[in-house]
Amino acid sequence: MIYKPHKYQEYATEFILDHPEAAIFLDCGLGKTIISITAIEELLFDRFDIHKVLIIAPLRVARTTWPSEIRKWNHTGYLKYSVITGTAAERLAAMRADADIYIVNRENVQWLVEKSGMPFDYDMIVIDELSSFKSSQTKRFRSLMKVRPTASRVIGLTGTPASNTLMDLWAEFRLLDMGKRLGKFLSGYRANYFLPDRMNGYIVYSYKLQPGAEDRIYDAINDITISMKATDYLPMPEKVEANLEVEMSDDEKQIYKEMKKDLVLSLPDGEITAANAASLSNKLLQLANGAVYTDDGAVMHVHKQKLDALEDLIEAANGKPVLVAYWYKHDLLRISERLAKMGVGYDLVSSDDSIKRWNRGEIPVGLIHPSSGHGLNLQDGGSTIIWFGLTWSLELYQQTNARLWRQGQKDKTVVVQHIITKGTIDERVAKALASKNAGQAALIDAVKAEI
Repeated sequence: MIYKPHKYQEYATEFILDHPEAAIFLDCGLGKTIISITAIEELLFDRFDIHKVLIIAPLRVARTTWPSEIRKWNHTGYLKYSVITGTAAERLAAMRADADIYIVNRENVQWLVEKSGMPFDYDMIVIDELSSFKSSQTKRFRSLMKVRPTASRVIGLTGTPASNTLMDLWAEFRLLDMGKRLGKFLSGYRANYFLPDRMNGYIVYSYKLQPGAEDRIYDAINDITISMKATDYLPMPEKVEANLEVEMSDDEKQIYKEMKKDLVLSLPDGEITAANAASLSNKLLQLANGAVYTDDGAVMHVHKQKLDALEDLIEAANGKPVLVAYWYKHDLLRISERLAKMGVGYDLVSSDDSIKRWNRGEIPVGLIHPSSGHGLNLQDGGSTIIWFGLTWSLELYQQTNARLWRQGQKDKTVVVQHIITKGTIDERVAKALASKNAGQAALIDAVKAEI
């Protein structure tokens, strides 16, 4: 296929060519993969600036999306690539293969650097979903930092650079520029741009931005950063977001309230404990969805309010395919049982075969876990996504929605439907996602490319 880039794609490719260290913040659907491959091809065989490229990506994206994009276009189809996944033996064979581009999933970064026994001689590194390196405490971050000085070019790609707070940016830019812009140490970054917020004595639980710090951060990274929103450059379908509220019975509400108040909920079927706030949040989200894991791993069913609402929404779709996002395994099990009872065809949209069948319209109800949504193009199979249970992760939330709300969507409107249990943590998560989105939008706008 002949590649006919949009002007913004030409601009982004030139930016990569001109900046050995670059942060490319592109909305889903803007084509960051082909933009990067086009730059790689020129750097390899026109400019001869590099000879060996390592691409780090989510597992499915590494296995499917990058190879597919390389093969797809006339000007890149001749590039030799090797995918470093599978067993240790298979990964070693892939590393020894003769190729221009080597593609590894991010979970294998530590193995590649520290355990493969192979020299790290890649002179260009592309990090797809740079936000997955936002924590400097992860093994993948520490391993990559060990070899970062050996690469002359490092490119970071993501649509969600600061999915939680601007504190996330430090680790990402530490990888890109070795600390030139935001400092070499997280403590220094905090001291320069943040103030303690919630504290208990000398223990700081959270930080807040200093007055004017947001603009100073944007100014610091602006020279190697471009950002683009899909709505600015592509004819996007309208996105309609709606909440369908459900309400628990008085008895079900009491169970929820006891859990929230006491952190311990004792029922005849078992005991559930929540030792800390994170655990409590997890338990409350499960309860809001209608079931919860007990301490012995069994599933305790609490209510069917969301299942009933999901059934109503699927029936209202009147045969139109819908994508249902779930979070917990017991959600998947209960949803599957309800769909089977309804006589509605369904399948997990996770394998290559199921993705193809979804896009052919052969799956009436597709079930998807947000963590498996990176890099999947599902816009051909439907235009409605129903969130059975929400996630705290803005990145996963946006990425999952973007499987349908993207360029190439046939319908004029994409519907994002949330099922919210009233009076529960669901409402807090929805507000938190909205708040994080507002902060991220400010970041994107601040460094938006002037084309």
